Amino acid sequence: MKFFRSAILLTAVTAFFVFPAFAQESDIKIVDEVVAQVNDSVVTLSRINREVESIVEASVAEGKPRETAKAEIEAKRADLIANIINEELLIQKAKEYDFDSTIEAQVNQNFVGKMKELNLKSLDELFAEMRRQGVDPDEIRALYRKQITRDLILQQEVDRAVFNRWKAREVKAYFDANKTKFTKPEMVEVSEIFLSFERRNPESVKERAKQLVAEIRGGADFGTVAADNSDRPEAKETKGRIENELSVKDLDPLFATALKDLKPGQISDPIFVENAGVEILKLEKRTAASSEPVFDEEDVRRAMTIEVLPEERKKYLIKLRKDSYIKINDRYRAEVAPVLYAEERKADVGKNPGK
Repeated sequence: MKFFRSAILLTAVTAFFVFPAFAQESDIKIVDEVVAQVNDSVVTLSRINREVESIVEASVAEGKPRETAKAEIEAKRADLIANIINEELLIQKAKEYDFDSTIEAQVNQNFVGKMKELNLKSLDELFAEMRRQGVDPDEIRALYRKQITRDLILQQEVDRAVFNRWKAREVKAYFDANKTKFTKPEMVEVSEIFLSFERRNPESVKERAKQLVAEIRGGADFGTVAADNSDRPEAKETKGRIENELSVKDLDPLFATALKDLKPGQISDPIFVENAGVEILKLEKRTAASSEPVFDEEDVRRAMTIEVLPEERKKYLIKLRKDSYIKINDRYRAEVAPVLYAEERKADVGKNPGK
């Protein structure tokens, strides 16, 4: 599990804002200071430094030299401050909604998902493993909570409004103009057996996978073999069956290739997934692709929304900034303000192209 620290930190810290953090070093060591006031809250240097340390450690865990990681982060320091200000605005806005129970449920789901991914038996075991690798579960919980809060407020304030704003005639017009987007892709239903490399000799796992394939092809029941051998926590109940129908075009090429020539009822050769384990897939059903477009209002609305969402979210953040009190410390204003208000400047230039 040597990549545990980097994976969980990078997921939690960078899931919404993609800019790296930064660290400042100088002969004068400032213990703390207010970098920006955002309405009735402040963004402090210590908060920035905590995020810096998390991302630096994650980069080092991925094999990057510490000095290289610091240098890359330093180059993006204005972006980080701007992103944290935007983040603070979203978190403040979320206080107007009763999101607490939803946020906590999703945070817990994230931990349970990580527990299952690592084939651990309990959250206590997961937290112990995190601490063993120098990761504070409370720190990760706080990062998850911020990430989920940002996502929820954007979904509530932007995504939902955009999805619902299209008139019926606009939806139909978009469908008529983009029919190739709404043809039905090739779909498959599959079952799986997953054998993890975790705490095992990979070569022994590979050999075991070959033995299971031979047993199933020799007449053993796939569901029984999955229940007895798969490392998926739910395998005993599902017997390896994956609930949802899958679009072939969205599959990892590794799995799409393995399924390509199978007929329903057949199983794949062992599929070796680097640093993870071995998959054995059974094709349960295949539905051929269709070139005939199918009108589904929700699918069309979703496609229309996805096209405009990046710009709509930018507009929303512009409005949040406009309606808020933001004061950047003089020490940081010259580098941060141009980044924070970049979209506003673009809008001004668009209105006054002669400027």
